[in-house]
Amino acid sequence: MHMRKPIVVGNWKMNGRQAGVNQLIAGLREAAVGLAGVDMAVCPPVIYVPSALSGLGGSPVKVGAQDVSLHGQDGAYTGEVSAAMLADVGCTYVIVGHSERRALYGETDEQVAIKFANAQREGLCPILCVGETLEEREQGVTESIVAHQLDAVLSKAGIGAFDRALIAYEPVWAIGTGRTATPEQAQDVHAFIRARLASHDAGVASRVRIQYGGSMKPENAAELMAMPDIDGGLIGGASLKVNDFMTICRAAGGGA
Repeated sequence: MHMRKPIVVGNWKMNGRQAGVNQLIAGLREAAVGLAGVDMAVCPPVIYVPSALSGLGGSPVKVGAQDVSLHGQDGAYTGEVSAAMLADVGCTYVIVGHSERRALYGETDEQVAIKFANAQREGLCPILCVGETLEEREQGVTESIVAHQLDAVLSKAGIGAFDRALIAYEPVWAIGTGRTATPEQAQDVHAFIRARLASHDAGVASRVRIQYGGSMKPENAAELMAMPDIDGGLIGGASLKVNDFMTICRAAGGGA
């Protein structure tokens, strides 16, 4: 059994309509009752965050957002949502640096570090996503890519910040492609991440929870979670179905 409590977070991405969202929230609320040994959260599109907060209030399932503004202060930033606003409505978590934000919207390591710091300043727990593309994996530069992504946050926020954060390793080549890293491939990178942090502070490194975020499904969750440095999952497609998501949560908690 891990000394670290596993955590499973659902990233709904840009999916959902009000009726379906309400149904999903109600299903999660019911299914999560009495489920021990695992922390759980969902990150809906920001417009459905209030529905999730009201529907899941008092349940073990926390709520987060999928992104946060680079801007720390209120102001003339049309379309933006600040960390202070997310905290104000009751979010617990926020995803920063998701591979889709990096790839589709050109977010840099430095911008991700600013978002991470903004989130923490408002008391939110950032979920820092790191990971390599297929091309980078084939070139053998996975570790240098992940190191650079981590180091940007370390230099901005410091090692102590990782006591109030989560890390999600996303092999970009295994997201939505149907390809999954083998448990051993995932474990290797998780161990590398922990070692990188341990070179700054072994205590922080041993405590930080590192989720796997590359097409984790009910079929492969248990074998991935069995790896010593995999402390949960950041779940995409499977988080849109109550049974799939809860099966993964049970696997993380050590149950069948």
